[in-house]
Amino acid sequence: MQATTDPLLIRKPVAAAGGRRWWAWLAVLLTLPSLVPLLATAGALLRPDVEIIGHLWHYVLPQVAGNTFWLLLGVGLGTAVLGTCLAALVSLCEFPGRRVFSWLLVLPLAMPGYVLAVAFIGLFDYSSPLAGWLRETAGWQLPEIRSRAGLIGVMTLSLYPYVYLVAREAFASQGARAMEAARALGMGPWRAFWRASVPMARPWIAGGVLLVLMETLADFGAVSAFNYDTFATAIYKAWFGLFSTDTALQIAGVMLVVLLVLVALEVASRRRQAFTAIGQAPATRRRLGQRGWWATAACALVVLLALLLPLAQLAWYASDHLADLNTRYFASIRNALSLSGMAAGLTTAAAFVIALAARERPGPLTTATTRITTLGYGLPGSLLAIGLYVPVATFSTWLFERHGIEMLLEGGLLLLLVAYGIRFLAVAHAPVSGGLLRIRPSLLEASRSMGVTGARQLRRVHWPLLRGSFATGALLVFVDTMKEMPITLMMRPFGWDTLATRVFELTSEGEYARAALPSLAIALVGLVPVIALTRRGRDAA
Repeated sequence: MQATTDPLLIRKPVAAAGGRRWWAWLAVLLTLPSLVPLLATAGALLRPDVEIIGHLWHYVLPQVAGNTFWLLLGVGLGTAVLGTCLAALVSLCEFPGRRVFSWLLVLPLAMPGYVLAVAFIGLFDYSSPLAGWLRETAGWQLPEIRSRAGLIGVMTLSLYPYVYLVAREAFASQGARAMEAARALGMGPWRAFWRASVPMARPWIAGGVLLVLMETLADFGAVSAFNYDTFATAIYKAWFGLFSTDTALQIAGVMLVVLLVLVALEVASRRRQAFTAIGQAPATRRRLGQRGWWATAACALVVLLALLLPLAQLAWYASDHLADLNTRYFASIRNALSLSGMAAGLTTAAAFVIALAARERPGPLTTATTRITTLGYGLPGSLLAIGLYVPVATFSTWLFERHGIEMLLEGGLLLLLVAYGIRFLAVAHAPVSGGLLRIRPSLLEASRSMGVTGARQLRRVHWPLLRGSFATGALLVFVDTMKEMPITLMMRPFGWDTLATRVFELTSEGEYARAALPSLAIALVGLVPVIALTRRGRDAA
């Protein structure tokens, strides 16, 4: 009886429960910024300005909606075909270089669309050395690169890894075995592939294509380089060209509807991604013999076009403009590194709080918190920027007019970092939450029984076990922030140029050769995490 009434044994569970509630409410507080752009954009859609909507309906939306539709259709079909074919080759067939290409084909994921656009325009534009040489020597006239077809091709090469990765996993886990079963029933190779492997992989392929469509809808840099108007560029032009945040917010509302449709389709596709494993022995890949060299050539051509040739083009142009390595260029590097470092640290810390709250106090509240905060990755940067800026600016104005308190929240680093956090919290949440799942509850209970609780438990138990997960999450956020263009362009403080904004400014002026130097820096930084994260896949392939 005395053991059950010991005050020390009574207080410990109470303190733990109170600490868990504290984590849950902190997670809820971190959720509020993610709700602001969603509510502001949805509110603009529910309370439309008749005059603005009339103007948009007659002069803006027909062209913007049409351009966006054809871009989504072209990039969706292109990535579906290219990503699926490459995934089928490396997963179902054996050919020279298969192991190397299985991970090399992932590396173009490090190339932002606008960096690839700079390289391709420099390579294939009418005034480029290659185009001039072909006209003079062979009389060939290259197709116009600055066209819808050229943009679709560039974005397809930039985004096909989204489909390739999920399709490769689907084919590797089920496709080869399904083909074996179909061949045993008398089907030929092609018929077995189309009738057995592709139907089983279709939910994964559809999910990858829908992710591509969301990235295409959100893209700002590549479409700007090609001077191709979409919803993302229309928001920017309404804000900085017409100086009308109301118009930009109305366009963002229409964009949000399109985004929600894509999100609903993506969620529906993931519900079907569940199949029962067939057997335990690994399936054998089909040997292509001499025809395997054609597969090698096809994979090599994709790697050449999507990675090696653009990098070589950017390096060549950059070598001709080393004089641009001036004070302004190094200031852009410093700003980019500092912003990315701050965003990586703050976002990863916020992801840890949300993941820890979901673990320590599971329930509807923390589940909803996790889903809302990780939704920001699907929000286009231009939509997020205007959806966050307008309510914050309105609140600052009201605060000054009613109470005389001057808080310049908009146009500062704080709001920019908040926008980064909303956009990339999902990127940090995945590795951090995965690391937390590997910490056994018995270990935490043992530490509590020894009096290690609160901040001491975080420092002495969580941190040693989560350092790798923290580093992965922070690295991914760091690189994504380095590449991010629309949020930085629309919300950065005055004079805060980064590498991404320099690329936009130079391409807007037609200076594609000079844009190669910051583009190359962004591409090389982006290759670091992609190479690191594909090492396991390379070793396992």
